[in-house]
Amino acid sequence: MLLARIAEASEAVASTRSRKAKAAVIADLLSEATEAEIPIVVGFLAGVPRQGKVGIGWATVSDLRHPEAPGPGLDVEAVDEFLEAYPSITGPGSQERRAGALGALISGATFEEVDFLRRLLTGELRQGALEGVMVDAIAAAFDVPAAAVRRAAMLSGDLGRTAAVASAGAAALDEIGLRVLSAVQPMLAASAPDVATAVGQLGRAAVEWKLDGTRIQAHRCGPEVRVFTRNLNDVTDRLPTIVSGLSALDVESVILDGESMALAADGGPLPFEQTMSEFGSDGPSGVLELRPFWFDILHLDGEDLIDRPLAERRSLLADVVPPDSLIPQITTDDADEAARFLSEARALRHEGVMVKDPDSPYEAGRRGSAWIKVKPVYTLDLVILAAEWGSGRRTGWLSNLHLGARDPDGGFVMLGKTFKGLTDQMLEFQTEALLDLEERRTKRTVYVRPELVVEVAFDGLLPSTRYPGGMALRFARVRAHRPDKDPEDADTIDTVREIFASRRL
Repeated sequence: MLLARIAEASEAVASTRSRKAKAAVIADLLSEATEAEIPIVVGFLAGVPRQGKVGIGWATVSDLRHPEAPGPGLDVEAVDEFLEAYPSITGPGSQERRAGALGALISGATFEEVDFLRRLLTGELRQGALEGVMVDAIAAAFDVPAAAVRRAAMLSGDLGRTAAVASAGAAALDEIGLRVLSAVQPMLAASAPDVATAVGQLGRAAVEWKLDGTRIQAHRCGPEVRVFTRNLNDVTDRLPTIVSGLSALDVESVILDGESMALAADGGPLPFEQTMSEFGSDGPSGVLELRPFWFDILHLDGEDLIDRPLAERRSLLADVVPPDSLIPQITTDDADEAARFLSEARALRHEGVMVKDPDSPYEAGRRGSAWIKVKPVYTLDLVILAAEWGSGRRTGWLSNLHLGARDPDGGFVMLGKTFKGLTDQMLEFQTEALLDLEERRTKRTVYVRPELVVEVAFDGLLPSTRYPGGMALRFARVRAHRPDKDPEDADTIDTVREIFASRRL
């Protein structure tokens, strides 16, 4: 299959907002692909090659220049082979050799093929082929139940491989189960504004501390141990203490779900970024010890547990792991009791609580209503300093906002960027408003007079060497434009510093 065919389908997917139409386009494409091509096609259309990130930066691909080929000629398997080999080009002169390999790849490509490849490699391919759409497309392409595709993808952790299996029929999908030592997509949570709302939704609920650590999934089979991140990256060699603890468990095989976290001298959590520093590519620093805290068990000694109720899984988990590594939990239908439990967690500097249905199975990869997270959300009124042109379905709109807090001494201090939370109506409004405020522009960015205020919600702040204030917004999303406010009404950098300091108390 030619890359031009995928680029054509990508454009068709991006041009419609209909989920059904998107799935139909992808289904037609998958039905044309060979079994070997199917995982590649799924990854490319989802915007994530099966190799993940291969180390090709924006600067490298944005400067691509080549004589345009008279017609399409770039094969998807050739692109896949290039992505497989690219990270292994190392050593002296590797930069030039990598550039040469990339140039050779695109030497026979059309403009459309190179443009698609550029957006794919830089993460700018946002045409709306999300996992739910892809599941529907796979089901339609191979005439199998969508529910079977979804469950198989959850358990395998690999939608591309699942699609290839689906091409052999529903019976082949049914054979996919948990595999110890192979990562599975984690179960995700919905959100609620407060604990009373969450308990009201579920009734009697299991309420447990929500730690501000790093999600980990731990596997052990006999003497072999593997630990994965939420994104299914293998970080076993970076967590020697956790691996040692898993090796000491009195089990033959197990899969655990939990958090890893660095603790302060008083037993409370250290800031999130200090935990994250231990996951660096250089391996553990040896300065901090990351401890595991478990909240679920998916497999035990040859038996998958994901279809059992949470309350039963919790009981089995308590029998397997040391008590001090079990995340505290209560079961209640009393919103006041749950609120007190949340207050206790916050007093110990934890992030909030999870409110869970005790009867729920473990739905790998799903963000359903059985798990609900409750944590404080900060809001600030910030000023838009610039905006970047969108891509995919946001082409033609100013999307990614550069956000700044007011400096009482004059000017504004940038704290980060976000494109999250913006509806089509908001995109249309801000594009018109910001173009009226334009001062200058580059190819991707329009810099504006700092006059439009926007209300931003965020989960916290991280230290940053990238921004002049030394801080960056964490998980920022736009709540509303505030044209009713003047820039002088925006929050100051001093207010931001107070929030930043409070996280260390």
